[in-house]
Amino acid sequence: MSHFAVTDRHRGNARRMPKALTDAELKFWNAVRAHRLMGMGFRRQMPIGGYIVDFACPEHQLIVEIDGSTHSDDHTIELDRLRTAELTALGWQAVRFTNDEVLHQIDEVCTHIQRITGVDRRG
Repeated sequence: MSHFAVTDRHRGNARRMPKALTDAELKFWNAVRAHRLMGMGFRRQMPIGGYIVDFACPEHQLIVEIDGSTHSDDHTIELDRLRTAELTALGWQAVRFTNDEVLHQIDEVCTHIQRITGVDRRG
């Protein structure tokens, strides 16, 4: 796995952010923490390439972002697109889910992650 230089500011933010998970982030974390999702190891608030991503599975180079309503305006959509493009250029695949999807369809969210990583339900 590639490692990236992380500024002290970003590292400090990453350390503080897990203490303030949204309801959707907490629900997702409870579904995947401790290798609960088919043995995949996820980290939360992981610094990658100058960004702090919501969740990352380094083994599969997968980033999971959980977006609230602030991600629905045109300007933020464009910023998210650019961020995703930069992370993709670093070799990561990013997938985005809305808070609503995570809160009300967590099984489908987990199934989608399994499908895109190629991790079989039987392990």
